Amino acid sequence: MSNLFSASAASTEALLTPVNTQAFNAWVGDMQLRIEQVLDQHMPSADIVPQRLHAAMRYATLGGGKRVRALLAYATGLFCQADITKTDCAAVAVELIHAFSLVHDDLPCMDNDDLRRGKPSTHKQYDDATALLVGDALQSLAFQLIAKDTHLQEAQKINMLHLLAVATGSRGMAGGQAIDLENTGLSVSQAELEVMHLHKTGALIHAATLMGAYSSDQEQLEKRRAADHFSKAIGLAFQVIDDILDSEADTATLGKTAGKDAQAKKSTYVTLLGLNKAKALAYELHANALTALAPFGQEADPLRHLAHFITQRRF
Repeated sequence: MSNLFSASAASTEALLTPVNTQAFNAWVGDMQLRIEQVLDQHMPSADIVPQRLHAAMRYATLGGGKRVRALLAYATGLFCQADITKTDCAAVAVELIHAFSLVHDDLPCMDNDDLRRGKPSTHKQYDDATALLVGDALQSLAFQLIAKDTHLQEAQKINMLHLLAVATGSRGMAGGQAIDLENTGLSVSQAELEVMHLHKTGALIHAATLMGAYSSDQEQLEKRRAADHFSKAIGLAFQVIDDILDSEADTATLGKTAGKDAQAKKSTYVTLLGLNKAKALAYELHANALTALAPFGQEADPLRHLAHFITQRRF
């Protein structure tokens, strides 16, 4: 594991003890409802031409998922004292990009999965060509919404557009997926696996977090640096937990096909390290993410709770 993610030997037990869980759960519910409403508001109606494409876009995006990336944007916006109406744009954009990535990942030419969020994948509900166009349209819509947002300053838009473009392209998700496909059936080292997932999974989590920070009108450089470190650690932890759940949970619980990576002979943290060491790595990354927030007070609590939400999830 790289030095960036080496956990401090100092006691992390206090950091790993959540506080005010009830308030956090209420906040999560409020933000999940908010992002669903804002997404619905900004998605084209299924009554608008081309109706089938717009219906498929809504099918792929609305009514599913835990909205972790939007929650990270909202939590970091709160951490940096942003107006929530400005953070809405960041949250919507990252959710649209995430939805696009899932639609394309599920296609037969990629990961070939028939189930997503407990319902048929977009290409199964519609068809392969429609799913391809859905992904394309969702991606362009994300950038369109940032560019035309009336709440953000021009500098904020530029920063968000840059973050999202990098996270989506060959230095982000697309690059990570390419590395994943190239390495299918091959043995890779832990360092190589880390590079792949920092691109494939971590890049959008990193972008979501920093876009939340950039939705603030204040510079907040120390908080932005802390959010940067937090997001890189928790982004990798997210993938480690995904690999653990893929090996332990069933399809009904996951909402997608369980054991898919193992069947495809893909390297995962579980196949590389074993289940116990993978869990230890997730714990270490979790602790490292929280250490980045240690200098800050209650304003960082939503991010701290999200670290628990991500690394202790069982669904």
